[in-house]
Amino acid sequence: MPGKRKVQLNVRLAPETVMKLDEIVEFYQENTKVGRVYKADVLTDIIEKSYEVMQKQKMARKYTR
Repeated sequence: MPGKRKVQLNVRLAPETVMKLDEIVEFYQENTKVGRVYKADVLTDIIEKSYEVMQKQKMARKYTR
């Protein structure tokens, strides 16, 4: 990501959550044609997709009122 600033987050996660993240990263690695897949990339992808879904839900609620 040239030119994009990054912020470092230090978080504490339950061991079960870390295991799930590792499994998701492994899945991405097996099903992606690019080189190495990093946890930060997977988390970014999950957050961006979740944000898109949230925005769509907000818009849907806005028009159903």
